This record gives sequence, structure tokens and C-alpha cells, in this order.
Amino acid sequence: MIPVALGHEGTGEIVKMGKNVKKDSAGKELKLGDKVVTCMIFKDNPDITMYDLNKQNVGGADVYGLLPDDDIHLNGWFSDYILIRGGSTVFNVSDLDLYSRVLIEPCAVLIHAVERAKSTGILRFNSRVVVQGCGPIGLICIAILRTMGINKIVAVDGEQKRLDFAKELGASDAVNFKEHKGIEALTAAVEEKCDGHLADFAFQCTGSPAGHSNIYKFIRNGGGLCELGFFINGGDATINPHFDICSKEITTVGSWVYTLRDYATTFDFLKSAKKIGLPIDKLITHTYPLEEINEALKTNLAMTGLKIAIINK
Repeated sequence: MIPVALGHEGTGEIVKMGKNVKKDSAGKELKLGDKVVTCMIFKDNPDITMYDLNKQNVGGADVYGLLPDDDIHLNGWFSDYILIRGGSTVFNVSDLDLYSRVLIEPCAVLIHAVERAKSTGILRFNSRVVVQGCGPIGLICIAILRTMGINKIVAVDGEQKRLDFAKELGASDAVNFKEHKGIEALTAAVEEKCDGHLADFAFQCTGSPAGHSNIYKFIRNGGGLCELGFFINGGDATINPHFDICSKEITTVGSWVYTLRDYATTFDFLKSAKKIGLPIDKLITHTYPLEEINEALKTNLAMTGLKIAIINK
């Protein structure tokens, strides 16, 4: 795969167009100066059209920023320019501000997860919901749930600053797992924040096998779980199928990346979140110009921020 130009959560401005390019993947007009994002590159996959967006998620498709170098070269968003090749999906998002456009890709991951959760029939307007893990993924999950109108959202994490931000983004309550010794004490703390009940639904947003093992304890009999923390293989988790799933009749769905439909839904979510006053822009804690990308990567590895953005001046 090496060499590769990285950067898969990107946005840019059209500076040159092919003569046959007239509209984006959703039928919206394109012109020079428009702001765009890309989603997936489907090439000649017959199962994908923009008018039947729900057939499959990003698995099996190519993504800018994860393409090996080839004769085109301009394959990732960590670049001065990117060339949108044939078979790509591209959306005109000129009606969104820069930070919103930068956040589209990770927000689409959570739109997809919430849609998967809704498919269980358990996640409702008045549900008590636990979100475990308050990195960018968990925080965006909280913002989406709040934008949907869900009021009882309990955030679980071990970093107090992230829990505080979770409340800004819509969490009603927070539990710091470092303050509770053992799973029984932690479960009791979560139950207390859920008004004396276990959660109707939970989102597991960490990549920790121990986190997956624990999450079942927070969910009521007949409740639901969306597991989306393991984008990559994080190792095996230990559960007791009888106590954790069967006897509690928990409905579980997995979620991985997104579909094209989720991208289109994300645009509306970002607008709605801002309308109700959620400080979604604060997810981007640091910005760097392209020439300082090494510093940006160091900041990211040090985990001193949330989302680190490379913004070409």
C-alpha cells in the first residue's frame, strides 16, 4: 500500500472540472468554487446507484486517503489538490461551514450506528440510553441522540474533561468509571443516573474488549445494544452468553462505517445540531496547515485533543 497520500476525512473547493461533470452524486449542480466532500469509490459495482443508497456500506469500496499511489497520484486529502476519479461519489456541501464539512465523515459513522440501533425497534424518543466511551465517536453519538430528541443520555468514560464535554453535547448525566471499583459498583452508578433503572439501549463506542464485556451489565432485560467500537480487530472479549444475552433477551446489532444514504442524512444532522445550540465545532480542538502535518500527527498521537484538522491555507 505504501506510498500513500493519507487523509480520508476531507473537504475541498472545486478549482477545475471536466467538461462532462455537471452534477454531484445526488443530482445537485456542481460548479467551480463549490465545496465538496467525497464518500466512496465504487468503480463498476452494479449493486450501487445513488437512487438506491441502502444496499451496502463502505466495506469493499475504495476510499480516498487509503489508496496506494498510482499514475493519478492525487489520492488523499493530506494534499494541496485531490483528483476525483470516475466511479467516485461526491457531494456538493457548499451550504455547510468548514468545520461541519470536516466532521461529515466521522458523523456519518454515527448516523449509520443510530440507524442500525433504530432497526431493533427498542431505541425510542423516551429511551434511557448509555453511551460508553467519550472519544470523538462517542461524543458524536451523544450529539446525534440529543438532536433526535432523546433526553436521558448517560455518558461513561474515565476522563473527566471528556465527560464534561459530553454534557455540553447533550448528555444528561455522566459516570467516571475510575471512581467506581468493580463492575457491580459501576453498574450501580449507571443505574442511579438512569433514575434507578438499567438502560433501555446502549452504544459501546470504545475499542476495549473489557468495555464490551461490561456493557451488557448496564442494559435492562429486553433492552438493546449497538456495538460500534471495533473498527479494527481489538482482540477477544469475554461474556457469559446465558447471563449477558439469552436470559436478558438483549437485541444486539453491530455497526461498521456507513452507507451513502448515511452521508446524505449527516448533512441534515449537522445543520440541526447547530440549530439547537450543540457546540459540535468544539470537537475540532486543533488545526494545522499542511506544512505542519508532522506536528499535527504528534498532537494526535499524544491524545491531547479530540479531532485534529489539517487546513490548507
